[in-house]
Amino acid sequence: MKILVFSDSHGNEKHLINAVRKHKNADIIVFCGDGHRDIEDVQKALPNKIYLAVRGNCDWNCSNPLLMTYTAAGKKLLIAHGHAQYVKEGLSRLIALGHKEKADILLFGHTHTQLTTADGRMLIMNPGSIGFGGQYGIIEIDENTGTITANEYPDNKFGPVIIT
Repeated sequence: MKILVFSDSHGNEKHLINAVRKHKNADIIVFCGDGHRDIEDVQKALPNKIYLAVRGNCDWNCSNPLLMTYTAAGKKLLIAHGHAQYVKEGLSRLIALGHKEKADILLFGHTHTQLTTADGRMLIMNPGSIGFGGQYGIIEIDENTGTITANEYPDNKFGPVIIT
């Protein structure tokens, strides 16, 4: 299972569409907020995917939830933008929430800075800003072994991060 992860498009849907087309074999598209209209337009243009999206601090008049959980290939994803957990001050609140929710994969945005790491057996990823830096992440879950592999694009300076 392949998951394409974005955040913070802020009106630049061109980068979103290009990445979705580049990774057309992705099964799930996750959007971590701040550009809900962009991801809605991409969903209309490229509808044959599963789209998961949360609301960011700049997503006014948006009905997306602040937090979302989803299970993919037996792994629980917790998706947030991160502003409600004050991620610019540190990740402790968000990580605690991830453990409380028993998440295997914790996805967030807001800081516009890529980060891929782990806390115990929980993968943590901020894909960066697709709108300002063309940044995004790819997570692959091996459905036979349960191994999670995460990579950042375009530079992959923190990856791959592998959780077995």
